[in-house]
Amino acid sequence: MSSYKIPDEPQIKVTDDGSHTLYIPSLDEHYHSHFGALTESKHIFIEAGLNFCKGDRISILEVGFGTGLNALLTALNAHETQRKITFTTLEKYPLPPGILSTLNHPEIAGTDGRKLFNDIHGAEWEVPVMITPLFTIIKNRMDLVTDEPGGIFDLVYFDAFGPDKQPEMWSHNVMEKIVRVTHQGTIFVTYSAKGSLKRMLKDLGFEVTLLPGPPGKRVITRAVKK
Repeated sequence: MSSYKIPDEPQIKVTDDGSHTLYIPSLDEHYHSHFGALTESKHIFIEAGLNFCKGDRISILEVGFGTGLNALLTALNAHETQRKITFTTLEKYPLPPGILSTLNHPEIAGTDGRKLFNDIHGAEWEVPVMITPLFTIIKNRMDLVTDEPGGIFDLVYFDAFGPDKQPEMWSHNVMEKIVRVTHQGTIFVTYSAKGSLKRMLKDLGFEVTLLPGPPGKRVITRAVKK
């Protein structure tokens, strides 16, 4: 089990595309790339993940809710594409409302960003909450290292802190848990392209592809369960 706990006041940093991220001094880690938080999330999770996913109804598992940026962008995408999305997200240490209210994600995300952002973060934990007719969120306080998620998902956003900061989140044990909540054709996307991750995914029955990354990242990983 990770001994790390989010401090009360992470530091807000402005990234190169103008969007905010948070910096955790105790980990020397940012929640997003300093080259652009919004750019990174769109590139990895929306363009390489959600836009690659087929079907009019999609069930997503996110590992690492964080600032809620991925959830916000996914809700906006649901509206744009008119696809119905159920979004289950896991977070061991939810951020305090005081920090969340100072982030500029709603302003840079586009039309209806503020209302969606507030509704997503205001949603009750541990129960399904319909944010819009096309986007339902289930926020679970959970440590994936020790807990077992339920459900079956079409798409996995794996957005935990980096393997060098929280190696236990990138272990075979955790990846096996991901396998148990996926089906043939499930898509797994993450910013990491470490060799150990690619080998694990292949051993667990995924076809692994390296894709060009966002600014500051040469490649990212997309895997599809065979």
